[in-house]
Amino acid sequence: MTPRLLIATVLLTIPLTAFAAGPDAADLQASRTRGINFLRTTQSEDGSWTASDSVGISGLVTTALLKSGVSADDPTVVKALEHLETFIQEDGGIYHQASQHRNYETSIALLAFQAANTDGRYNPLVVKAVAFLKGMQWDESEGIDQSDTAYGGAGYGSHERPDMSNTQFMLDAFAAAGLTKDDPAVQKALIFVSRAQNLETEHNTTPHAGKIEDGGFYYTPAAGGETKAGLTPNGGLRSYASMTYAGLKSMIYAGLTEDDQRVKAATEWIKRFYTLDENPGVGQQGLFYYYHTFAKTLSVLDVDEFVEADGTRHDWRKELAEHLASVQQENGSWLNPTDRWYEGDPNLVTAYSLLALSYCDPTSESE
Repeated sequence: MTPRLLIATVLLTIPLTAFAAGPDAADLQASRTRGINFLRTTQSEDGSWTASDSVGISGLVTTALLKSGVSADDPTVVKALEHLETFIQEDGGIYHQASQHRNYETSIALLAFQAANTDGRYNPLVVKAVAFLKGMQWDESEGIDQSDTAYGGAGYGSHERPDMSNTQFMLDAFAAAGLTKDDPAVQKALIFVSRAQNLETEHNTTPHAGKIEDGGFYYTPAAGGETKAGLTPNGGLRSYASMTYAGLKSMIYAGLTEDDQRVKAATEWIKRFYTLDENPGVGQQGLFYYYHTFAKTLSVLDVDEFVEADGTRHDWRKELAEHLASVQQENGSWLNPTDRWYEGDPNLVTAYSLLALSYCDPTSESE
């Protein structure tokens, strides 16, 4: 049994049933089609979305279209991929030369190219991008050792302290490129991820490790630590949902199983805070980023029925698909009125939503 299936038993008590049957297929496709059509209308002539130098947004949109069933030969996708190709650099990275977000942009662009890579045409590009990302990872090449709280993580650039968001995108890119749990870069990332958890263990002896002990995750343990959810009176870094799902998914990529105390604690946290009304810990901030991370994590775990701590059962795919349909705009887009982390941009938020919906199809393969 694979690690992801082992861990799924913590959340899933029975196989896919009439209860956990997923969303209505016609309704799901209708919502996805409306989102796809919106993005077709907002693509710029140069193939980008939002701005010509927005590699991250354009990469997310391109991946969302491909994951929504749009062919790599579709004119919209062809134009998008050609635009992304203009950012391929000699060092293997895929980023705007003036960018301060080189890890983020390369990770997301790699996901787009790999999603279009059915015939292997992008294999050389993917290999070089993976090597670039490994070079960006904080490790001995930055002159630090495993005792440093930055070790193993990824940040926006080589001089930006690492964080859980950048690290999860890097690990998503590694997984898409075929790296396994045994790859040294994945195991280095696990060291960083373990230190971003509110859980004191042999894997986490940082000053913040035991201040909350709820098993959730925060933004970064590096450079003194930071959370987007505020501090407790004793200086603890509060956990929040999007980073907790990111942490759990990252641990699965690294091969941890349900027996590991880090996995048990993270699983208990998400079982206590299941909701689609907010991003628990930070409210409406980063809500659609949360939906995407929530859906991808449960898909990676092969969870069909989510069971809360109190025993309440959820057909999470159906609930998420119906919720996203209910908040979809008339023009087919999605938008977060709480405009933080660029979620006032309908192109970005529609990409997050389509990606989330791609994991709501119980017949699709998880990554």
